[in-house]
Amino acid sequence: MTMIKPKSNNLISYTTSMKRLLYLMLLALLVSCSGPGKENAYVENVKGKKPNIVVIYVDDLGYGDLGSYGAKGVETPNVDRLAREGVRFTDAHSTAATCTPSRFSLLTGKHAFRNEAAILPGDAPLLIRPGTPTIAGMLQKAGYKTGVVGKWHLGLGDGSINWNDSIAPGPNEIGFDYSFLIPATGDRVPTVYTENHRVVGLDPNDPILVSYAGKVGNEPTGLSHPDLLSMKADTQHSQTIINGVSRIGYMAGGKAARWKDEDFPDVLTQKARTFISKNKDNPFFLYFSFHDIHVPRIIHPRFAGKSSMGPRGDAIVQMDWVTGEIMKALEKAGVADNTLIIFTSDNGPVLDDGYADQAVELLGDHDPFGSFRGGKYSAYEAGTRVPTITYWPGVIKPGVNNALVSQIDLFASLAALAGQELEEGDAPDSENMLQTWLGHSGKGRETLIEEAFVLALRAGDWKYIAPGSRVPDWMKNKDIDGGVMLKPQLFNLKQDVREEKNVAAANPEKVKEMQRILQEIVDKGGRAKAL
Repeated sequence: MTMIKPKSNNLISYTTSMKRLLYLMLLALLVSCSGPGKENAYVENVKGKKPNIVVIYVDDLGYGDLGSYGAKGVETPNVDRLAREGVRFTDAHSTAATCTPSRFSLLTGKHAFRNEAAILPGDAPLLIRPGTPTIAGMLQKAGYKTGVVGKWHLGLGDGSINWNDSIAPGPNEIGFDYSFLIPATGDRVPTVYTENHRVVGLDPNDPILVSYAGKVGNEPTGLSHPDLLSMKADTQHSQTIINGVSRIGYMAGGKAARWKDEDFPDVLTQKARTFISKNKDNPFFLYFSFHDIHVPRIIHPRFAGKSSMGPRGDAIVQMDWVTGEIMKALEKAGVADNTLIIFTSDNGPVLDDGYADQAVELLGDHDPFGSFRGGKYSAYEAGTRVPTITYWPGVIKPGVNNALVSQIDLFASLAALAGQELEEGDAPDSENMLQTWLGHSGKGRETLIEEAFVLALRAGDWKYIAPGSRVPDWMKNKDIDGGVMLKPQLFNLKQDVREEKNVAAANPEKVKEMQRILQEIVDKGGRAKAL
C-alpha cells in the first residue's frame, strides 16, 4: 500500500488525527478484550497520560431540571452540550435522597446506612475517618493530584472544632491534596470558607464562635429581628442572621471571613480554574461540589431573572454557567480531550425548603421531578433518580443509556480506569461499571438500593420499599411520603413508573424475595441495623 505524505501545512492536523485514531482503536480493543475488573486498566492517551477526572456534583438538582431532560422555563446550554456530546443516563441514581449520605457513598463506595450517616450539623466531626479508602485516596495512589472545591457537608475535625486554629482531620486527611470548602451548607453556620486546614480571611482579633446547642454572642436571629431578613424562613432556619439570611445554628465573630452567598459562583469557579491550571501537566481528579441549587438561593445579580421560576430557576442558570466555565478552563489548559467529566446530583429536587423563595408558586409548566413521584428525602424514584451525564471527547460517543446505574459504583469504576486494584474491604458496595459509564455497554446493575428514611430496592422492573420509619423529629411536620411508612410497598415500574399502585398484597412471594435480597445486601456489611 502506498502512503501518501500530507502537505506540510496539514501535517499537524494529520498527525493529530492519526494519533486520535490510534488511541480510539486501542481503547476499543481494551474494552472488547479485557475481562471483568480489567477494563481500560491503563486508558492513557498517546502521550502516556492517564485521563483527568472531574466530578461535577450539583445539589438538589431534579431529574427534570435540565433542558436535555425536559426542563421548561430555564435554559441550560452548557450542561445540555455535555448531554448532547456525551452519554445521558435515564435511570441513574444517587445512593440516597439526602446530601450527606450520598456524598459519603460516592466517595467511599459504601452505603451510608453502614455508618448510620445522616444529614450533619455544621459543627459535626469528620464522617469519613482517616484511613477509610476513598476515591481521592485511591487516585492519589495512581499518581493523581486530587482536589475538592465547594460544599463539603461531611464534617470536619474530631468534634468541638476550634475554627480559629488548624481544622483537622478533613479532606486532606482522606485523600485530597487540596480543599476549598463551604464546610457544611449555605443554610448552616459557620458561614466561612476553609482552605485546607484554615478559615479563609480570618481576623485573629475577631475569633469565631459556633454553637448548635444555644445562642453565642449578640448576633440578631430570624426570630428576634425578622425585619432584617431578605426572605422569610421557617423556625429551623431562624437562628443567626448573616448576609440578610437566617441560618441553622448560632455564630458570632469572624466577620471579615464571612462569605456573601451571591459570590459563590465566582469564588468557587476561580478555585476550580486555578486547580486545573496548576495541575494540567499531571493527571488530576477534581471533585467540584456545587452549593446550587440548595437553599438559601441567593443568586449573583447577573443571573437574577434569567429564568421564569424565580431564585430556584435562576440558581439552575447560575449552575449551568459555572459548568460552562469549568469546561472552558479544561479547554484553556489544553486537557479537555483527555478529561472524563461526570455530571450528576446528590439527590432529587425540593422546592420551598425552609425559605419562602416562591419555588412552588413560580413553578409554571416546569416539572423538576421529571414525572416521577417523590423528591428529596423520599424513597420514591424522584428522591434518587437524578440527571447524570458522562462526557469525554473522542472516547465517549454521544447517546442515551437506559442502564440502571448508581453513584456508589464510581469508586470501583474509576479504579479500573486508573489501573488500581481494590484491596479487600475497599468500597464494599461498589461495582465496576466502567464500560457502562463510558457508554460502551448498556448493562446496568441487577439490584440497587435507594436510601431515604427507609430503604428501597430496585431489581429489574420491580421496586420494593421496606416498611418502617427513620424520619427525624425535624422532618415529622413535613409531608414527606406521609412521614411514616408502615406497610411494605411494591411497584412494577414498567407498568407504574409513578409508583401509584402498591401491588404488595397481590404479590406476596415477590415481596418476600425482595425482602430477602435487601436483607442480604444490608447484612453484607455487618454494621447496619436490622430493618
